[in-house]
Amino acid sequence: MSIRRIAHFSAGAASAIATKMSAPDEIWYAETGGEDSDNERFLQDCEVWFGQPVTRIRSEKYKSTWQLWEDKLYLSGIAGAPCTGELKIKPRLAAQRADDVHIFGYTADANDMRRARQMTANWPDLKTEFPLIEAGITKAACLSILNKAGIKPPRVYSLGLPNANCIPCVKATSPKYWSLIREHFPDEFERMAQIEARVKAKLVRVDGERVTLRELPADQRGYEPLAPECDFLCGLAEQELTGQTNERN
Repeated sequence: MSIRRIAHFSAGAASAIATKMSAPDEIWYAETGGEDSDNERFLQDCEVWFGQPVTRIRSEKYKSTWQLWEDKLYLSGIAGAPCTGELKIKPRLAAQRADDVHIFGYTADANDMRRARQMTANWPDLKTEFPLIEAGITKAACLSILNKAGIKPPRVYSLGLPNANCIPCVKATSPKYWSLIREHFPDEFERMAQIEARVKAKLVRVDGERVTLRELPADQRGYEPLAPECDFLCGLAEQELTGQTNERN
């Protein structure tokens, strides 16, 4: 049985570029049931661009982040968020083989590089590849590469959200993030505020202090959308991806 190289596609810009660059044997997408509806459109566009289908893996117990949060009555803490373990890690563990190579879309931005190091430390037996870090590709460069390839990124980026994650992401503590959720996804914001009050949590950090969603300042502003940006390393990656496309055509 040959070793599989599996790209973990999250319906975000970075994982899309990592997948395209790595030419994997399989592409897996962990369905959480909590993402923006435009992520599905992006996934389908990427399937055409990749030239291969995306395999969906999912929890056998939970259909969505909301079902999980309301069942566990726990959102996030020192050990992280239960949604990551239940909706992403457990389905991966159930589907993977011991000798699989796993490709992740962590970028060359400082925070993503830290997360890649944490993954390596937490899963020392997991065989991993981080093609964007190796190539020096940032998230801004990923957006640029997508635009030049004619692939419209998920709409949440244009709203200012830094990632195409679940709406909302309970691991987020930034008041800028929650301000954007309040502005663009008021129903989800209100639903989360009700759960937060029910479990007596405080998801937001303002000036170093934890506050509830309802205490988020009314004049709080969100992030500005990340502008696509392509440097020399990004240009090299674009040439490589163009060459891949031409070879397939």
